[in-house]
Amino acid sequence: MIDYACSATNNIPVKIYTDGACSGNPGPGGWGVYLSYKNHERKVYGSNINTTNNRMELTATIEALRLLKYSCKVELYTDSQYVQMGITKWIKKWIKNNWETSNKQLVCNVDLWQSLYTLIQKHQVSWHWVRGHSGNIGNEIADKLATNGKIEAMKIVKNNENTKKFLD
Repeated sequence: MIDYACSATNNIPVKIYTDGACSGNPGPGGWGVYLSYKNHERKVYGSNINTTNNRMELTATIEALRLLKYSCKVELYTDSQYVQMGITKWIKKWIKNNWETSNKQLVCNVDLWQSLYTLIQKHQVSWHWVRGHSGNIGNEIADKLATNGKIEAMKIVKNNENTKKFLD
């Protein structure tokens, strides 16, 4: 957790860059978060052995906000148009429609969207879309972290396959 003083009334925002990665869709995936505030920074990543790219993008955003101990002003950067559009355009309608799409289907990844919506109530978040792999340093760091997570997940899958072959 970011345990130094940070509040929504402070004019210095926490800058967060998030990214997700997946080998196959679905397949093994990873998420990455690069967070900076004043002269502090934090790099975090995680993995999942069977997921989708969109789930990893959302998970990165959720895990980033979970790192914040206090209510903060946040500048959040994502290269996922799915996250960007979902949180800035679609979510209000989803909530109004009880988490259903216009054709009465449950919103994909509803569990993650609900978690994200709950977390953003605590913070003052400004959402920014950045083009992936375009030289944005924060996004490049988050991308590398997400790739690390994906590689970990791929190793687990490979080890599981090797174990299964050995046992067969």
